[in-house]
Amino acid sequence: MSDKKTVRDVNVKGKRVLVRVDFNVPLDDGQVADDTRIRAALPTIQYLIEHGARIILMSHLGRPKGRVVEDLRLTPVAKRLAELLGRPVAMAVDCVGEEVEAAVERLRPGDVLLLENLRFHPGEEANDPEFVRRLASLGEVYVNDAFGTAHRAHASTEGVAHLLPAVAGFLMEKELNFLSKALENPEHPFVAILGGAKISDKIGVVDNLLGKVDALLIGGGMANTFLKAQGHQVGQSLVEEESLPLARELLNKAGRKLVLPVDVVVADRFDAEAQSKIVGVEEVPAQWRILDIGPATVERFAQELYVAKTVVWNGTMGVAEFPRFAAGTRAIIETLAESGAITIVGGGDTAAAVHQAGMVEKMTHVSTGGGASLELLEGKVLPGVAALADK
Repeated sequence: MSDKKTVRDVNVKGKRVLVRVDFNVPLDDGQVADDTRIRAALPTIQYLIEHGARIILMSHLGRPKGRVVEDLRLTPVAKRLAELLGRPVAMAVDCVGEEVEAAVERLRPGDVLLLENLRFHPGEEANDPEFVRRLASLGEVYVNDAFGTAHRAHASTEGVAHLLPAVAGFLMEKELNFLSKALENPEHPFVAILGGAKISDKIGVVDNLLGKVDALLIGGGMANTFLKAQGHQVGQSLVEEESLPLARELLNKAGRKLVLPVDVVVADRFDAEAQSKIVGVEEVPAQWRILDIGPATVERFAQELYVAKTVVWNGTMGVAEFPRFAAGTRAIIETLAESGAITIVGGGDTAAAVHQAGMVEKMTHVSTGGGASLELLEGKVLPGVAALADK
């Protein structure tokens, strides 16, 4: 990542700096329910304030699909950001147009303006050239600090970067440094843990990681497809039938590197209150379904994790939103917290589970981006990163 320019490499004094942040945060009753992503952007915003920039922040929130949705306005976000910064944050009526341009003109060095939800305009997700031009006209320098959306080629994440001097913010820099270093130059033993529901989402990741890791531990729904490919009966468990040939191919290719569950927690239905029991992978009852990894699997995974020097984790080990089926995920969190390894946790559900367990401080890095961190693990170039200026 060190090959991309950052906000340190440009003069921002007195300039209008257009900053893409990821303020796609959960709201509850008109209040920000979790401000993790807002806090993550503070170092870049503080730096710009201290260096006398006129700061224009832009973000999306939810999926309004190109129209105005009242519940998805960014006003509560502006309020929370102002509290965290200890200074006023002006809220724009829209993200483009004459009123917005007038609000930008009024900014003095150190002032902060938050534009309204970018996705109220269809031009944002379409990366529409005219919408890109109108957004870019608001700034003189562009900073991308929204790692969570860097895998999308949208107007605010990619388009604008071609029209203004474009650099990375501190969060973007940190995310890329951790994830890129883990992949390009990891300390060995290097272990990856993959979970989540679907194998099809992670085929490219498995394929890319097999050449780099010393062990690849598979849990979550995606393990079911591998178990079935090995010839186990998995009852009513989620299985991607169309991915079975591929799973067999990956099993052959991986050899002993791929570590699958040896026991599982099964339930008689998909429900938080379902009856459950622990069984070996060869004993899954016909009408039951696998919803978590079992204690013997946790032990087996822990053997690999305790000797690891670098661990990358993406995807929960079971249906972690049901407390009864969250034990496997929690055990992995606790194992990583105690291990001496560099621990990098991909965003999304996995990051949420680590936050919920109160273990964020115990990890080396918890990513703010689910899809973006997955695509990096897959070896893909992120459009929002590719568009930034090289050093």
